[in-house]
Amino acid sequence: MPPRPKTYYHRDLPHWHPPGVSIFFTCRLYGSLPAKAMQELKSMQKLLAREISTLSGLEQQRRRVEHHKKLFARIDAALDKATSAPLWLAKTEIASMVETTLLSKYAALYKLWAYVVMANHIHFLLTPKPSADSFFPMRMILQRVKGYTACEANRILGRTGEPFWQDESFDHWPRDDDEFMRIVAYIENNPVKAGLVKRPEDWKYSSAAERKRRGWTTIRSLT
Repeated sequence: MPPRPKTYYHRDLPHWHPPGVSIFFTCRLYGSLPAKAMQELKSMQKLLAREISTLSGLEQQRRRVEHHKKLFARIDAALDKATSAPLWLAKTEIASMVETTLLSKYAALYKLWAYVVMANHIHFLLTPKPSADSFFPMRMILQRVKGYTACEANRILGRTGEPFWQDESFDHWPRDDDEFMRIVAYIENNPVKAGLVKRPEDWKYSSAAERKRRGWTTIRSLT
């Protein structure tokens, strides 16, 4: 029997992918945050980690999730300002390619519930589909999506062997249906919050716009 996929690992950020659960991902372009912002985030992360180390048991787990969300909020707010290059996802050909990849290239591996393609990052929420022995591993799905889109984007940009995505992505799994729906709303409202459009469905490269194109009025899997 093949080894079971690893469901938790830790790099600069913690990553927890229980089999079969929905995961909210944020992938940002390589170099999309200025050095000053990165240093501030690392300092904040050290302070939060120090606070967590004084706790134990369930309280430590609860606070870890809270702090993870705080870090994400700071990163996302900085990305929404889009004050630091690159902004390759603002190119129509690249944004369209990323959207098509999410909707069709690897659609056999997951159910896609929500997504948005911004100028320097993407958000998406998906659930892995069943595989022969369990569910398709989220880590593998993310590697395929990022790997393919990086190669295609570099081809469009006329680059070879250069990083496109930041290596590590943010992820979080909703603990209940209410949080799931809040994440869908958060993803689709990103262009509105950034002051780019008035309504979520007005942003072309998003699940809100895709549902409108399909004539759907309810949240359902796009793949």
